[in-house]
Amino acid sequence: MKIKLKHGVSVGLLIACIACIFIYVHVPNEAKSENNFGVPTVFVHGYKGTKNSFGSMLERFEDNGWGKKRFIYYVSSRGRLTDHYVNKEASNQTFVQIILRNNRASFSDSTEWLATVLRHLKDKYDIDTINLVGHSMGGLISMKYMMEYQSNDFPKVHRFVAIGSPFDGIYSQKYFKINHDRAATDLKPHSLAFQLLHKGRIPREVEVLNIGSTGDPISIPKSVKAIRKMVHPSQLTEIIVQNDKLGHSELHESLQVDKMIHSFLWQDEGL
Repeated sequence: MKIKLKHGVSVGLLIACIACIFIYVHVPNEAKSENNFGVPTVFVHGYKGTKNSFGSMLERFEDNGWGKKRFIYYVSSRGRLTDHYVNKEASNQTFVQIILRNNRASFSDSTEWLATVLRHLKDKYDIDTINLVGHSMGGLISMKYMMEYQSNDFPKVHRFVAIGSPFDGIYSQKYFKINHDRAATDLKPHSLAFQLLHKGRIPREVEVLNIGSTGDPISIPKSVKAIRKMVHPSQLTEIIVQNDKLGHSELHESLQVDKMIHSFLWQDEGL
């Protein structure tokens, strides 16, 4: 005879329910354990950049055992995302590469697209904190992201590396005889985009490494150092490489720069 409880609930059913609760509480969530990415480092290319802009650097980082590129995000000119989970192998550091299909868009549009990617990382993978590495205009839109997207809907930035970013604009008039798009308009010194950028400040808890070169004809040291208008001295480390052969694009191909980034982002973690 089956023993019955009040309201007709059987002992067998009660035991089954308790067992289910026990399993739910005590069995690890496999999906969440697979998605343990730590603090990912997100790489943002600059004006007219492509997958190749950070492609070689990320390959070198992987060869050095510093981490794995696990995501590539492509963003359409309408802000639509295509994300590729390219490597499920666990690693000490996670790298995320972002490629903007419209690589000549305004600061405002580019920053919005960057924010869309980072919100996706938070919503889908529970990533609350990131590092940012930006080359050239990628550093500028990373800066704008930190100023404008500080709500809990978006990942917070722990450390930020700017590589050859012209924080006061590109001073060469010749440059703008060749380039005439929305990004070029924003990259002019004293543009409205820079006026707005210079009024902002990033959160004080963000640690910043700012890298430039005496050989960079696009982001000359004076413009690189204009980051000081937006970043408090206590949170800023600045390195201007004294090398007249280290040009603008060569900065993200330099082993010396690789070591600077590694030391700043991960050396205190034993990598």
